[in-house]
Amino acid sequence: MGTQQILLIVLSVIIVGVAIAVGISMFNSQAYNANKTAIAADAQSFGTQVLQYYKTPESQGGAGGDSAKMTVANVAGYLGFNEDETGGAGSTHISNENGTYGLSVVAAGTDITITGIGTATRGGTNPKIVTTVAYATDEVTAVASDYTP
Repeated sequence: MGTQQILLIVLSVIIVGVAIAVGISMFNSQAYNANKTAIAADAQSFGTQVLQYYKTPESQGGAGGDSAKMTVANVAGYLGFNEDETGGAGSTHISNENGTYGLSVVAAGTDITITGIGTATRGGTNPKIVTTVAYATDEVTAVASDYTP
């Protein structure tokens, strides 16, 4: 009778241990996916602000539809990227609780890219969202991937 009870206790401990491990894994996976969704939302918001800057008249602080004014410095200033304490004035990076975002020009006169790297990690990778804003055609596209630091 004592051997059977010990066997049941050992079996119970193993089952509880596996359940805890699975729960932790599920939590980490959900945190990673939630962070990926959050940086995608932030990048989408920045993308729409780029379009807003492009269409806003010059008299109101925008580019007035002029592709020549769509420089990284101008767009970064409009988006508030110069508020990043690590980058200083005119920085092309900004950070928040979701991740770090970078701004670059892909094709001069047509596209601006916003790259977001999330703060959550899973398997040594962080979520990454690359949002391309084709302001001349009003298109905003995003591609999700993993970033390995």
